[in-house]
Amino acid sequence: MDTTHIASLRSLAKKRDVLIGAAANWRALRTDYAYREVLAQEFDLLTTENELKFGPLSPRPNAYDFGPAEELVDFAQANDMKIRGHTLLWHKMNPDWLTENNFTRHQALELLHKHIFTVMAYFRGEVYAWDVVNEPIHDNGGLRDSFWLHTIGPDYIEYAFRWANQADPNARLFINDYGTEDLGTKSDSLYNLVKDLLRRGTPINGVGLQMHLSIADSQDFVKPPTVQDLEENLRRFADLGLEIHITEMDVQIQNLSGSMEEQLERQARVYEDVLTVALRNPQLKAFVLWGFTDRYSWIPKATGRPDAPLPFDEYYQPKPAYEALYRALQAA
Repeated sequence: MDTTHIASLRSLAKKRDVLIGAAANWRALRTDYAYREVLAQEFDLLTTENELKFGPLSPRPNAYDFGPAEELVDFAQANDMKIRGHTLLWHKMNPDWLTENNFTRHQALELLHKHIFTVMAYFRGEVYAWDVVNEPIHDNGGLRDSFWLHTIGPDYIEYAFRWANQADPNARLFINDYGTEDLGTKSDSLYNLVKDLLRRGTPINGVGLQMHLSIADSQDFVKPPTVQDLEENLRRFADLGLEIHITEMDVQIQNLSGSMEEQLERQARVYEDVLTVALRNPQLKAFVLWGFTDRYSWIPKATGRPDAPLPFDEYYQPKPAYEALYRALQAA
């Protein structure tokens, strides 16, 4: 495969007024020179992978450790990259001191307010966009059970966005979820939720579609949407006046039949189709991968099976998926 290019992904994306990014692994950034080099060369948007989630950030009451997140922000600023803060609220990775206590609704609202203002004030003016609420929709279309829903109620989402806007009025505020790129029950629920928030005057700027996809020979994974369904889904969110970010894309190939070459070509077509369709929508402002090299992908650990879901292999060599993204940006 010819890996010689006259441009990087970030330079091509800039010409199309779109940010292209990757979630960054703090430990890899500290210890792996090649990781730092490729990340800075190819991307102009950095998403914090775990460093701004509530649990890692505040393992003890009234104490925050901003060190790892600050290193990511410093790296991004040194390399002319914008930051996506991920995430203020999620049903997972919360500290034990939060979830194992029986807080009242009033106390939970106070904790929510304090958390949002503490984190956003620390990085005020430095974080371009925040995933304010992450994965609030259950696969069945209802609101996902979480500490915040259980203790506060459905209006925790509106409180979070209003307080986030007060904490940093210049930050772009997003709701983010998986399995919502296709047309169906879950994406309908996200659409209706956002539409209702806007009707209430809630300060929400955009929707993040994660795009954790799989082309495995199994029904247990999220399949890529059809081109038509993806286009229609993006259009309806854009018609609400929302910005659109693809926020966490990777494409699993485990359990896929065929040679490795065939698997990687099928994977590449998914990447190319998604980016090509997304670029047709003028409200697409960012396209972000969940990592960029197979070396540090979360998927093998989460599934217990080897995989190669990202555009660079474990030795930082571009794969067909990289070439596909490059072509899509060139053709846009």
